[in-house]
Amino acid sequence: MNNYIIDLSLRPTTFDLWHVCLAGTAAVLALVLIVVLIAVLLGMRRSKTLEPVQPTVVTVKPEPEIKIVEKIVEVEKIVQAPAPEPVILKEATPDAALQLLSLLQKEARFIDFIKEDVSVYSDADIGAAARVVHQGCSKAVHEHFTLSPVSQDQEGSRVTLNKGFDAASFRLTGNIVGEAPFTGTLVHKGWQVTDLRLPKLTEGHNAKIVAAAEVEL
Repeated sequence: MNNYIIDLSLRPTTFDLWHVCLAGTAAVLALVLIVVLIAVLLGMRRSKTLEPVQPTVVTVKPEPEIKIVEKIVEVEKIVQAPAPEPVILKEATPDAALQLLSLLQKEARFIDFIKEDVSVYSDADIGAAARVVHQGCSKAVHEHFTLSPVSQDQEGSRVTLNKGFDAASFRLTGNIVGEAPFTGTLVHKGWQVTDLRLPKLTEGHNAKIVAAAEVEL
């Protein structure tokens, strides 16, 4: 048998086609590896340099709307009301009242009747005396006064008082609500003096003596 001894220290002195291809492939792979490593390094460096910036959300509060309100101020013209007319109070002269009282006493003994204590008399006696007083008073009034009713409507009938009615001539009673016109029942027709005929008094006459004291001789 032939013994073959391989010397590993020997270096080839010639290159065949296979060796050339092998060497080229190794060089290309090394170059690709270097390019990949360089790309990875550059990518890592860029990722560190350009870190993603978190977007900052700024909340802007809307400014309150300024509403310009035009305030219309109505200026009331103050007009001073005319001063009310002074109420003139007429002082009643006592002479006329005293004179009427004197006439009632003269014709109907009116003062004697109202000053009498009628509680001690019976109803029949009071009725008889009242008849005399009534007749005398009627005579005195008809002789010196002319009377007529205020309302010409019949008592118990329905009447309407329009706005501006004479409050001195018509007196309202009952449930008074709102303003005129008022419609109601005529309870009393009222009276008014249309003529007055009182006798004239002499100068120095004392009207306060409505009935002179009588002395029989």
